[in-house]
Amino acid sequence: MEKETIGLCCDHAGYGMKEHVKNYLDKKGLRYKDFGTYSEERCDYPDFAHLLGRSIEQGELSAGIAICGSGNGISMTLNKYPKVRAALCWDKELAMLGRAHNDANVLSIPGRFVSENTAEEMVDAFLDTPFEGGRHTNRVQKIPIH
Repeated sequence: MEKETIGLCCDHAGYGMKEHVKNYLDKKGLRYKDFGTYSEERCDYPDFAHLLGRSIEQGELSAGIAICGSGNGISMTLNKYPKVRAALCWDKELAMLGRAHNDANVLSIPGRFVSENTAEEMVDAFLDTPFEGGRHTNRVQKIPIH
């Protein structure tokens, strides 16, 4: 995946992990756009997932990282957008497979269930693994409902 601006979003349960991911991206010299939330105050994950989803849908960004407590709700919301393929991952191997086989363009992290070190490994795998294409291309093209 190209190292361009990466969209970030989270809810209150994912806020701490999102801040860690931002610091990690800063250390790697990577740009990001933070769609919020901006604190641990209770909020609703769809409000922030929609901002990232629309940005990808409209072609403003091509990739993102989304974090909520379980990773489920934020993934479900993002995957409503036809051009978004959010992969819920909890280890490096799943992040690699999400990219290689499914051309995932959003990494969804369950912030309450993974360590910061695991999150870093997943971010690296997500950003460094190319889509394999080939037999996977036809499958990925069948995902959106038109």
